[in-house]
Amino acid sequence: MTEHTSHRQTPPFRADHVGSLLRPRNLLEARAGNTEGRVSDDELRQIEDDAIRDAVRMQEDIGLQSATDGEFRRSSWHMDFIYQLAGITRTQDEMKVTFHNEEGDLEFTPAAHRVDGKIGLQHTIFGEAFEFLRDTVSTATPKLTIPSPSMVHYRGGRASINPEVYPDIDEFWTDLSRAYAEEIRRLADLGCTYLQLDDTSLAYLNDPKQREMLDERGENGGGLHVRYIRQLNASLAGRPEGMRITTHMCRGNFRSSWVAEGGYDFVADELFNTLNVDGFFLEFDDARSGGFAPLRFVPEGKYVVLGLVTTKKGDLENKDDLKRRIDEASKYVPLEQICLAPQCGFSSTLEGNNLTRDEQIAKLRLIVETANEVWG
Repeated sequence: MTEHTSHRQTPPFRADHVGSLLRPRNLLEARAGNTEGRVSDDELRQIEDDAIRDAVRMQEDIGLQSATDGEFRRSSWHMDFIYQLAGITRTQDEMKVTFHNEEGDLEFTPAAHRVDGKIGLQHTIFGEAFEFLRDTVSTATPKLTIPSPSMVHYRGGRASINPEVYPDIDEFWTDLSRAYAEEIRRLADLGCTYLQLDDTSLAYLNDPKQREMLDERGENGGGLHVRYIRQLNASLAGRPEGMRITTHMCRGNFRSSWVAEGGYDFVADELFNTLNVDGFFLEFDDARSGGFAPLRFVPEGKYVVLGLVTTKKGDLENKDDLKRRIDEASKYVPLEQICLAPQCGFSSTLEGNNLTRDEQIAKLRLIVETANEVWG
């Protein structure tokens, strides 16, 4: 079925975006003030509400068909969710992650967690945040982003799971998938029809260095993606009718820096053919992401959202270059199964990437214009 319009009726949309947006300065100041006890929780909430209303208006004015809350209520794209799962406690370990950028390296000690109890769901995580977004949008489809179940395991692995609570790792995975399935069901009850599961692990596992690191800690680096895909599918097994689900995969995004590199070749066959999602948001903004050849495994009926526009720097891409790259990708997957987006969020953590709000808006507008010209 060939569609001759840039507007698809269901997500992912021809012009789409990953989720996070640069935090406005007053929101960053309010959050810092809240941490220091100078700004009350109610005051912070009010400032978040106003910032989200502005962000939604901006997305709709540009012509995007999906709108997120920019992840403005979070410090981090994934940990704010993971800490709310029952059985997980916040820990401070000293395991540093090295991010790379054009100027050099950047060391980051991310917040860590430990599985100390049975995994479960006590309340609908991000439920109130989604309800506010749902009631704020006027023309766009409200989109919610949450980390995939793999993210609860990838960083710490077996060592971060108390063996007395889970002597059998399969029980951990069963409980985790069950908690996710319940979360997804509850989000659907709130009216969520567009959910994205962010999964950096499925991109990291293409990097031989990452697989080697996992082998060294006793995980099966060469087969972990199969386990992750299986568990994701278990989480989606009872997925509600009418909810469109995508996954987003990148190789790290923190203050314009990255962690892993390599094309999608290692996971492509298993990923595209067995993961039960409607679309894949894929990072393709530079040579570090490899070529489009792995897209030959994408089956009919699934969409690929090409992340050709970078959020890591402010320089605006050339529209003709974007069209040329879309054309190149269409040699491996039909044009009607392709959409366009940035390669990642603009602010995976509250620090944000090294570009301005105006540069962010220009990139989102370029995506909408390019999609209109390619599919219009």
